[in-house]
Amino acid sequence: MSVRIPGAALVLALCLPLAAFAAPPMHSQFLPPDDAGLRQGEPEQQQLLQVTEYSVVLGNQRQSNQQPIPITTPALLRLKGKPLNKGAQISQVVISFDAEGKSLKKPVYDHKTRVLSLSYPQASYPRLLDLLRNGTVYVQFLSYGNGHIWADLHTGAVRAR
Repeated sequence: MSVRIPGAALVLALCLPLAAFAAPPMHSQFLPPDDAGLRQGEPEQQQLLQVTEYSVVLGNQRQSNQQPIPITTPALLRLKGKPLNKGAQISQVVISFDAEGKSLKKPVYDHKTRVLSLSYPQASYPRLLDLLRNGTVYVQFLSYGNGHIWADLHTGAVRAR
């Protein structure tokens, strides 16, 4: 059994730009409005992870080769889970906290190690733990051709009681 496609329909389909068929990134409904117009076009890369486990690391380090001797106590959240979108290779998310929170490091995804590194102000630590303890959490990383990067942790939609 053969299917005949009218010539005009075939020509129209071939002339449409491929971008018309591109789907928006998964979980785009959780992105805030782009009032500054930073998210231009479709993302070049998306990593979407559903968090299945997390660990808290509270360190204490002393660098003895410096005077005066600084002692720091870094706090890290290490998240693991399963990638959800096609092409996602993410295996782990490491969240560090900055006590001052004035100039946070940009989100970075390392293709070799498959680790996404995020930085949050220290004040966000209790809120992030609350998210992780109370339901399904997703981590999203998007990078755009113009250099803009977006990363977030979010829950899925939750029904009000």
